Amino acid sequence: MARGGIPASPLPQRHGVDAMRLRMPQEGPWLTLRDHLVARIPALGPERIDSMLAAGAFVGIDGMPCAPDAPFVPRSVVWVHRDLPDEVPVPFEVEVLHHDERIVVVDKPPFLATTPRGMHVRQTVVTRLREQLGLPRLTPAHRLDRLTSGVLLLTTEQRWRGAYQQLFARAQVHKEYLAVARLDPSVTLPQRVAVHIDKPHGQWQARIRPDRAPNAVTDIELRRRWTGPAGIPFGLYRLVPHTGRTHQLRVTMSWLGLPIVGDPLYPQVYDVADDDFSTPLGLVAQVLAFRDPIDGAPRRFVSRRLPGAWPAAGSADEPA
Repeated sequence: MARGGIPASPLPQRHGVDAMRLRMPQEGPWLTLRDHLVARIPALGPERIDSMLAAGAFVGIDGMPCAPDAPFVPRSVVWVHRDLPDEVPVPFEVEVLHHDERIVVVDKPPFLATTPRGMHVRQTVVTRLREQLGLPRLTPAHRLDRLTSGVLLLTTEQRWRGAYQQLFARAQVHKEYLAVARLDPSVTLPQRVAVHIDKPHGQWQARIRPDRAPNAVTDIELRRRWTGPAGIPFGLYRLVPHTGRTHQLRVTMSWLGLPIVGDPLYPQVYDVADDDFSTPLGLVAQVLAFRDPIDGAPRRFVSRRLPGAWPAAGSADEPA
């Protein structure tokens, strides 16, 4: 039995992806399950629904295929594997930094989403590692943006998830990021930036509202300098967020006049082709530290990655 009394899926995962659960409404005009599915999933179309029923793709809670002429049963449940979208393979590996009974900690590469969503299903950290590590219940305790690299914490089973998620919900996790942006001598650093961030529903960008009370706090300091191509000066910045608003670091840096290198959302939105991996976002979740909620042990994990656009170790850069 799954959490909340919901029966576990009778279908095994496919490519690290769970089957989809469809619960029938309490009432309706449909005489057959087929009629309801045609109305419920118009994107598939009647012919596709018919072929899936004939192939036994839809199953009941007992795992038995639903017959093509099965009656519509109010509040019953069927399971089916959805068709997976065509995805461009992300050409970067997920490095496992730590793995024990309760947690898996990885060094996430850029361009790889944390969890399946929309057009990113197989090309995600969760689906890759479920297959790679043989952990079908692997789930993230928090998330990183698809373009952000660095330390990501996952739990191995459902029973551990809540305890580790609560650490993030209660702001009991210390996080440090490294970011690359141009240098601007007019920006005073180090400084603590406290602003109000609003993310309107349905819009790509978050925005800062100076007229509202702060809900996002970030410490920013300049760590190193580097003169890039064409003599353009760049900085390596250490960012320590004390809150967890959507796109907090990216929108805050842009608002300061220091947009992160390779950011396709801030300050302006521009399209990037799905197969273009040439310009990774210059943002890495470098440090994740906390006291383990199960055994009380101190935990600290550090990424081995450098932000995109920053030169490799040993190149000509200098302390700030």
